[in-house]
Amino acid sequence: MMENGVVDAASSFGEADLARLASSKDDLTSSGVGAPDRQLSFIYIYIYIYFQYPIISWTSSISRHCKNGQLHKAASEFTRMRLSGVNPNHITYITLLLGCTNFHFPSLESSCFGALLHALVCKLGLDKNDVMVGTVLVKMYVKMGRVDLARLVFDDMRVKNLISWNTMIDGYMKNGKDKSAVILFDEMPERDAISWTAMINGFVKKGRFEEALEWFREMQISGVEPDFVAIIAVLAACANVGTLGLGLWIHRFVLKHDFRDNVKVNNSLIDLYSRCGCIEFAHQVFKRMSNRTLVSWNSIIVGFAINGFAEEALEYFKSMQNEGFKPDGISFTGALTACSHAGLIDDGLRYFDVMKRVYRISPRIEHYGCIVDLYSRAGRLEEALNVVENMSVKPNEVVLGSLLAACRTKEDFSLAERLMKYLVDLDPDGDSNYVLLANMYAAVGRWDGAGKIRRKMKGLGIQKKPGISSIEIGSSIHEFVAGDKCHIDTENIYAMLQLLSFDIIEY
Repeated sequence: MMENGVVDAASSFGEADLARLASSKDDLTSSGVGAPDRQLSFIYIYIYIYFQYPIISWTSSISRHCKNGQLHKAASEFTRMRLSGVNPNHITYITLLLGCTNFHFPSLESSCFGALLHALVCKLGLDKNDVMVGTVLVKMYVKMGRVDLARLVFDDMRVKNLISWNTMIDGYMKNGKDKSAVILFDEMPERDAISWTAMINGFVKKGRFEEALEWFREMQISGVEPDFVAIIAVLAACANVGTLGLGLWIHRFVLKHDFRDNVKVNNSLIDLYSRCGCIEFAHQVFKRMSNRTLVSWNSIIVGFAINGFAEEALEYFKSMQNEGFKPDGISFTGALTACSHAGLIDDGLRYFDVMKRVYRISPRIEHYGCIVDLYSRAGRLEEALNVVENMSVKPNEVVLGSLLAACRTKEDFSLAERLMKYLVDLDPDGDSNYVLLANMYAAVGRWDGAGKIRRKMKGLGIQKKPGISSIEIGSSIHEFVAGDKCHIDTENIYAMLQLLSFDIIEY
């Protein structure tokens, strides 16, 4: 332990000779020095460093506390260091600032101590003249959510490197300041894969998947090759939008690069293919993986389940446990979804009980949703409603919406009206459930009921939102509404429709 501390401390301060001396274990052994003598040699070296280079010893101790998450001890050590007459240098301040950055947030302790350190480095001019100190300050304020202060530090830096720019841009994206991030991105003197990934990943996290894909296309045009982090973000965007064509292209790209065996990339590919309905492709990716994690197993289990392959999903759920993996909440979501799709009520309830009783996993909304769906598909609507009324978490519109859809199938108007009270509380401005209930009445000729619902919608100022259809052409998603004339190719689309209508008439 002492040997490692001496080597790290000497190396971090650029004392190459001391580092070599401290790490010359083999030299000492080969010269016949035994273990006790070798340990004594390290003690001599440590004492030498302590008296000749006291700043190394102090900073090494501070660094150890910061790495262990003990910021208060690091701060105490820093105070003792200054009281002893040893002046901290830029490495000391970087160590402490990183300690504040990596501390558990939100924290008044780390915020106040970070502000104090900022004041001290300002007195020394390190915030402006030392690019490492300035960049760490930017990172600290970004982590605190104070992007305004981070930008002030960034603008005052006389020397900036690519890491400084990327840190500020990533900070903007993570704190929801995407417009500021775009402006700063355009001002960058040079960009690398991390710069582009910060933008792409930021838009993905905000749910703006089409914009993320546009940024990826711009990245391709710029000639910057994406790394595996960028690929994972783009695959997530493709999965959410359903751009299978672009996903296939990315898969081919992945196979040509070193990260083709990266577990996270392969997990993302499984998720993409599963959500696009290509479960066979997902299965192929899974089978070719040399190393699998719990996420890998969960991805293929859920993939089989949502695509209607209940038997395969439950088989892999068992295989995962045989391989030594302990199922988590997502694993049980896959198993419960499979049981729901296959109508395996008893098996589904058994899995739900095992999840709570054996694995001590508290049911989340998605687990309750599976049980409600399980009962609803079997036509046991009162039992489904009983789950909704007694679940430990507040039901959402997805859970209630699935039960309402089952009411339509079974023409249970009484239960549907009771559910509407829950749905109105959850989403008072939502139109879909009102429309569904009105259509239920209309389907059986109860026009008075349908009219009552529509009058209620009108009174509340709720309008039916137009449904959107989408189609993927050339790895781009095109969206349409009924009678849409806003598309850039509207004239060509309607001309083609007219030609098709002539062919249909002739046929």
